[in-house]
Amino acid sequence: MQVSAHTNDVLGELDAVSIGRGISAGDFTAQEAVSAAIARLQSVDPVLHGMVCERFELALAEAAGLPASGSGAPFAGVPSLIKDNTDVAGLPTRQGSAGTSPEPMAEDGDFTRTFRATGLIPIGKSSLPEFGLTATTEPLSRPATRNPWNPAYSTGGSSGGSAALVAAGVVPIAHANDGGGSIRIPAACCGLVGLKPSRGRLPTMAVADQMPINILAEGVVTRSVADTAAFYAAAERHHAPASLMPVGSVTGPGEQRLRIGLCVGHPLAGACDPEVVAQVEQVARQCEALGHVVQPIALPVDRQMADDFFLYWARLAAAMNYLGKVAFGRDFDRRQLEPLTTHLSKHYLWRCWRSPMAIRRLRQFAVNYQALFAELDLVLTPVLATPPVELGYLDPALDFATALERLSRYAAFTPPQNVAGTPAISLPLGRSSAGLPIGVQFAAGMGQERRLLEIAFEMEQAMPWTFPAAQPAA
Repeated sequence: MQVSAHTNDVLGELDAVSIGRGISAGDFTAQEAVSAAIARLQSVDPVLHGMVCERFELALAEAAGLPASGSGAPFAGVPSLIKDNTDVAGLPTRQGSAGTSPEPMAEDGDFTRTFRATGLIPIGKSSLPEFGLTATTEPLSRPATRNPWNPAYSTGGSSGGSAALVAAGVVPIAHANDGGGSIRIPAACCGLVGLKPSRGRLPTMAVADQMPINILAEGVVTRSVADTAAFYAAAERHHAPASLMPVGSVTGPGEQRLRIGLCVGHPLAGACDPEVVAQVEQVARQCEALGHVVQPIALPVDRQMADDFFLYWARLAAAMNYLGKVAFGRDFDRRQLEPLTTHLSKHYLWRCWRSPMAIRRLRQFAVNYQALFAELDLVLTPVLATPPVELGYLDPALDFATALERLSRYAAFTPPQNVAGTPAISLPLGRSSAGLPIGVQFAAGMGQERRLLEIAFEMEQAMPWTFPAAQPAA
């Protein structure tokens, strides 16, 4: 059963750009838009479990405070969600963990300020797995977040709550962030557009700059390329890093014909699901039909790189485990951490002596990966090795060896861009025989978000996608 929040209200099937224009034109008010999103959320979240805490009254008050014609920001009055690993004043930041404090934050985080400067109004916070450490949103402290295409399946992770509620039509755009695929994986599972930007494109949590390799990036998941492009153009007015080429306003396909490297072979072991391979190859043929040059390539990813990245990932879990009181305050209770977090932490402690060389190799990998774009404009791959998996396949309570093997096979295509700091976008260009979305990834060189958005517009026009169309959940 598909789950859809779409109904005959002021939001209809409009994307965020169109909702913002409607508010600005006086077709409906921001209050009406926010009220409609709240009603939609209340209709489907008992099934999807994508929201962890609400701010309905504050959101309605913010909407009421807008001028009748909006504030001038492109998304003024458009309802949205913030992922629950990012501070929002008045709400707790639980990080998907029962071990963190339920006390509300005193002020917005840096990214939240940029997000709100575009005019978006958060109506609540969306779910994630504990600390975003896995590719499914099944925290043990609350019900699993379910995929609106089929509630028996995973939304991916870690931005699974945002992806589920955008795909179901509750809001048109929502916050997501990405440390190893956490924007692109949920976008692929839920049939959305998910752009992981270049390192430093948007402000992120302060700890990122203290990491030996900053793998974190903030962004959004959306139902249309236009919404993603408009968000980055609007955010750039408030945070424009001098080290990166500006994205600017992107409103359609580019004119330049591109050199695209194609890789459908699993970079570690075995093979990708035949349905995934077929969909990516179909996209490659479409690119050729549009005049782009496509050539097979091999990614510079091997088992050593995967092991190094996993050790680095486990280092993050160890930091959460042993430095949680520093990161999250004195109320942090490590006794309540989930098995996956503690197993990852132990994995790092047993191998921490390998960490300096692993970091050195990852830095060299970043150089080698970015060298691909001396000869290519884009790289085309799957996002995931299979279509979305059923809930339980990546359960955080699994024995650690099984969880590690499944995760490494499932999500091997997204970490390279986090290590290199380069941008990549997931587009919902395929469907499985079971009717589930299959995401296709385009990756580009540092600072080339504009190129990714241009190819995304072109593919959206050539291979348009749809969303769950079932009746609203009871």
